[in-house]
Amino acid sequence: MVKVAIAGGSGHIASEIVDVLVATQRHEILILSRKDPSAAEAVSGVSWAKADYGDKEQLTGVLSGVHTVLSFVGGTQDPGSVIQKNLIDASIAAGVKRFAPSEWSSSSIEELPWYAEKAVVRTYLEEINKEKKMIEYTLFQPGLIVDYLAPPGTTKHLQTLEILIDFPNRRAIDIDGKDGFFTLTTMNDVANVVALAIEYEGEWPVIGGINGINTSTSKVLEIGAKIQGGKPFDITLVKEEDVRADVFQTPWCPMFKSPDFSEEQLKHFSKVILRGCLLSFLCGSWVVSDAWNRLLPDYKFTNPEEFLLKAWEGKA
Repeated sequence: MVKVAIAGGSGHIASEIVDVLVATQRHEILILSRKDPSAAEAVSGVSWAKADYGDKEQLTGVLSGVHTVLSFVGGTQDPGSVIQKNLIDASIAAGVKRFAPSEWSSSSIEELPWYAEKAVVRTYLEEINKEKKMIEYTLFQPGLIVDYLAPPGTTKHLQTLEILIDFPNRRAIDIDGKDGFFTLTTMNDVANVVALAIEYEGEWPVIGGINGINTSTSKVLEIGAKIQGGKPFDITLVKEEDVRADVFQTPWCPMFKSPDFSEEQLKHFSKVILRGCLLSFLCGSWVVSDAWNRLLPDYKFTNPEEFLLKAWEGKA
C-alpha cells in the first residue's frame, strides 16, 4: 500500500481513475484541492488536503509521505505551467518517488496548439533529471479515449464530447482524399493501467503509451455505419490546403464547452480545435506507443470497436 496524491482530482478523467484506485482498496488516496477540504464530498478511502499551488513550501508539507503524484492540472488552468512545475519541485523536496504530469491524451503536440504546456512540462522534467535522476516519471498517453464517442451515461464521470466524428447525429468532417490515424483506448483500460502502474515494481517508462488499438478515421466511420444499421454518415469533406490556410468552411462545427470562455471565445476556440484535430490526425499526433501494454502483458485490453458496438446497442 502506498499514498497517492491527485492534483486536479475533480476532473472527469481523474475521477474515473480515483474510482478504480479506491476500488482496489490497496492505497491511501489524497486529493489536492484549492478549496476548503471540509466542503468536499466524503468518499470512503479518500482524504482531501487544501493545496496552495503557488507556495512550494506548503505543497511540500502536503506531499510528505506521498509515494506517487498524478497530475490532471493543465491547459487553461495552468498558464506557463507554474502549477505543475511547483508540483514537481515540491514532490522532489518531499521525497515523492513517482510523478505523472498532466498528459492523458496525444503523444505529440504537433498541430495541437492548446497542448503547448505539455511540451513545457516534458522539457522541465527532462532538465531536472538530466544530470541525476531526481524523480521517476511517466507520460501516460492513451490517444483518444473512446468513451467520448459512446452514448451519455456509458461512463460514470466522462461526458460525451462534440468531436469531428459525431456518432449521435451520424455526421463527420474529414479531409478529402486523406485518412487520419490515431489510437483509441477505453477509459476503463486507462484507469486500470494506472492502478497497475502504481504497483509496478520496475522503473516507469518515460513515454507511457496505453494503446487500445491503432485505427483510422475511415475505420471509425465504418463502425459508426455498422452501429446505425448500415446507414452511412453524412460526411463533410474539406481540402487539406484550405484547412492549413484556415480558410475552410463547414456546415457545422463541434463546439468546445468551458465556463471560463465567453460565447465568442468558444466559437473561435472550437474552430481552432477542429482545424487542429483534422491536421493532427494526418500527422499521427494521436498515435501512441504500447509501452504499458508490453510492461503489463497479463492485462487484457478492451477492443474499442466491440466497446462501441455494445455501448450503442439499442440506442442508435
